[in-house]
Amino acid sequence: MATTWKLDPMHSEVQFKIKHLMITTVTGYFKSFDVSLTSEGDDFSKASDIVFTADVNSLSTNNEQRDGHLLSADFFDAENHGQLRFVGQKFEKTGDDTATLTGDLTLHGVTKPVTVNVELGGIVVDPYGQTKAGFTVTGKISRKDFGLTWSAVTEAGSVVVSDEVKLAADIQLVKQA
Repeated sequence: MATTWKLDPMHSEVQFKIKHLMITTVTGYFKSFDVSLTSEGDDFSKASDIVFTADVNSLSTNNEQRDGHLLSADFFDAENHGQLRFVGQKFEKTGDDTATLTGDLTLHGVTKPVTVNVELGGIVVDPYGQTKAGFTVTGKISRKDFGLTWSAVTEAGSVVVSDEVKLAADIQLVKQA
């Protein structure tokens, strides 16, 4: 039986991490995003219709000046590319509660295949009778693969912002009746 799952935004978060000056990590997150998928009952091994979207304008690194630069044409170009989208196409179990998910990520107007690691935290019924499933998703992308090519070098020759972006999400989904 096909089951639809929708995001529980109050118990979910999506982050990205990137090296600054190659000595520290800056963390950013999206305040506005959505996830939905279809499964066979509570079996996610054949999940389909997996769609994740995020409003680029909702990004925050807790620094207004940096956020403004990230939203500018130097990086996300939010005025022209206000949404990032991932459409999952291949869910492959790697263990009892682990899998890889491969799909197409569209970011900054560029679509490329991306594979992320998915761990099922569990499925429970909450105190209100709703069935919920929790997932931890991790991965990494090259920002330059998506046209985010702004770069600067310090006087000493250090890279200001790394190419590799680490992705981390904790997602709680609610089974739809």
